[in-house]
Amino acid sequence: MGRKIRFGIIGCGVIAPSHANAIVGNDRAELVAVCDIVEEKAKDLQQKYNVPHYYTDYKEMLKRDDIDVVCICTPSGMHGDMTIDAANAEKHVFCEKPLDITSDKMTRMIEACRENNVKLGCVFQRRLMKEAIETKKALERGEFGKIILADAYLKYYRSQEYYDSAGWRGTWELDGGGALMNQGVHGIDLILWLVGDVESVFAKCETLARDIDVEDTAVALLKFKNGAIGVIEGTTSVYPAQDTRFEIHGENGSVIFSDSGFKQWRRVGDDTDTFPDVQIEKVGGSDDPTSISQLGHNLLIDDMISAVLEDRDPMITGESFRKAVDLILAIYESARTGKEVFLK
Repeated sequence: MGRKIRFGIIGCGVIAPSHANAIVGNDRAELVAVCDIVEEKAKDLQQKYNVPHYYTDYKEMLKRDDIDVVCICTPSGMHGDMTIDAANAEKHVFCEKPLDITSDKMTRMIEACRENNVKLGCVFQRRLMKEAIETKKALERGEFGKIILADAYLKYYRSQEYYDSAGWRGTWELDGGGALMNQGVHGIDLILWLVGDVESVFAKCETLARDIDVEDTAVALLKFKNGAIGVIEGTTSVYPAQDTRFEIHGENGSVIFSDSGFKQWRRVGDDTDTFPDVQIEKVGGSDDPTSISQLGHNLLIDDMISAVLEDRDPMITGESFRKAVDLILAIYESARTGKEVFLK
């Protein structure tokens, strides 16, 4: 058994236990320290996972020479500065979604990690869904031919109490947006990962059900660089929450899957669906952010450990990770201006 990779966690809120569980459950990892500006939260996480050290100032934690990787589990608008500080302290970074909420900050994060020769790993656990992996393989094989339509339906439910539970939620400054930037970003990343980059977008974003500054309901029309068109529907105002659902239609057939598995896998000329043989691992989280499956974090933490030990890029790089945010920012610009927005 080689050396263990030693972790610290910044931010001890809702998502931190997913990281802590993945670290303490991995025999190649060790959780050395946790940090939160609210001391009680830091102490609670420390005690729950029997962590040796806790901090209320992350910059003090970064001074430790026995931390290899820092997990960033803070509000979205804080990811950038914390990642840059960690990189400058020569710590590898494992960042929760989204990478950050501005294009400039994401560029600086990626550059800081490259310049300091540290890894930047990222959390988009939906890419590890068995359905998504099988679909991507089939699309790469050209099984459904040229893609015509590609849609992502991301209908979450978050109550007003959810937004009121933390001052940063539903704000432009720290949440960076609403239903798309916080919840929908996972599905937006997935449709991009499956189908490819987007050329342009035309969108409407509205605040219809919640007392927040950002959107709770959005619809975007996409034009993909490969010629396909598609729709993103993202909301936190639908009750009951719906399974997130992805529909991809090619000239030779269709594949549809959701949180509860495949719904269609049919090629032209077939009378029945021929589903890949995969075991369903429900992702969760559409109606309760604490119900997200642990599997994705386990696999991504394990990959991050391997990336450090093998001196390679993590499975999900910063350059790949930022694409969903760049698209969401274009959606917001389109909604604000009423015009079609072209991505770089």
